[in-house]
Amino acid sequence: MTLNDIAALAVKMETRRQVTNMHKKTIRAALIAVIVCSIATSSLFGRANPELSKRRDSNPRATAALAYGIVAQRIGNLVLAVNNNGTIGTGFSAGDRIDFFTGQPVPTCESPKSSNVSYLFAGALWIGAIVGRDTLVTVAADGWSFVRELAPDEAPFGKIQKRSIRDPNSPRFKGAVSEEDYIMVYADTLTDGVEADGTTGPHRPLNIEVTQRSFAWSYPYAEDFILFDYAVKNIGVNRLENVYMGYYLDGDVAFQGGSTSQGWVDDICGFTQSLPSAYGCGFVDTVNIAWIADNDGDPVGTRYHEQSAPGVAGIRVVRTPADSLDVSFNWWISNTPTLDFGPRERSGAGRWKEEFRDLRTGGLGTPEGDLNKYYFLRNMEFDYDQAYTATIGSSDTLWLEPPPELAGDYADGFDTRYLLSFGPFEIDPGEALPI
Repeated sequence: MTLNDIAALAVKMETRRQVTNMHKKTIRAALIAVIVCSIATSSLFGRANPELSKRRDSNPRATAALAYGIVAQRIGNLVLAVNNNGTIGTGFSAGDRIDFFTGQPVPTCESPKSSNVSYLFAGALWIGAIVGRDTLVTVAADGWSFVRELAPDEAPFGKIQKRSIRDPNSPRFKGAVSEEDYIMVYADTLTDGVEADGTTGPHRPLNIEVTQRSFAWSYPYAEDFILFDYAVKNIGVNRLENVYMGYYLDGDVAFQGGSTSQGWVDDICGFTQSLPSAYGCGFVDTVNIAWIADNDGDPVGTRYHEQSAPGVAGIRVVRTPADSLDVSFNWWISNTPTLDFGPRERSGAGRWKEEFRDLRTGGLGTPEGDLNKYYFLRNMEFDYDQAYTATIGSSDTLWLEPPPELAGDYADGFDTRYLLSFGPFEIDPGEALPI
């Protein structure tokens, strides 16, 4: 995307939401893979008990033998925590939150640098496939329980590697792509100590090994995004069929410098599939960007200041080996069954005209278990933007009506998470899929 594309997308997202008449401002924003700048608008609403709204958990597994590590991509204006367990941000990190190379504390996802304004609690890689007659899903984290199914090898084999193009005389220069490369390898084959999924049962590996490379630059045109390159290798003996890959993300957008920050209570998210090309002539660019923001940017009165969070964090797929992809975007709110909610299509409606799937959890949002996670990875939904929740009525032909008494509360911001997913792919034994 060009800078004009990014600016055009920011304007479009601002216009589409139309939650208040707050004036659009020029901002800088963080992005993972591709980050878009905009101002989120809406009014703050009353919230449920935050202890119910957000489960803050850590990995209970013993981490001494495994080479868990965390680093900060901090060369640019976006500072992002990256872990060698398939997650980003600090929310799902294993062990301490001290940079493996520098010994410094690692912010979760900060923009601008040193601002303490955060655009991410945590993100996690999800991969699902059909193996024989089984449907299996491996998640780096699922965000509401203690399921952690990706891990590095033991030291020294699982240690993070670093490269950089900044100093040709450095041993880290050889093979470097950016000013700040990190290479991590992790797999889903560990079963000892992995907590069982409450619905599916004990972890059943896909038998995959993921080599992850992340790249960042300090140049003005590249300082607000980070690129991730994945090679997903089948190290088992069975073919992985109908493979879908996704990224789960929980934003919690807010200033994090205080001791009582509750940024998770008023996030909004959405999905932008396309926008007019910056080159005009009637062309339309397909961008497929999922985004999350604070509902109003946290102004003080009518003004933004250094502790406001007016940016929008986004993620997109830049390149895959497939000519075309089935892309899905699902968002939901994980809570008690009373408040658990996410947009759901009616039976026989949408791009995939399947029967309505009962998640069997008492709610419409949280996909518990491998079967439900795989359904979300491949369901080909493009959920409506969260701000439109209260506009979906009983006569809507595509979407089920949200609970009328809660729709307004969901629409103006909540503890929102989303999953951007794509596929299908096939991975034979010994083959690696580049993403």
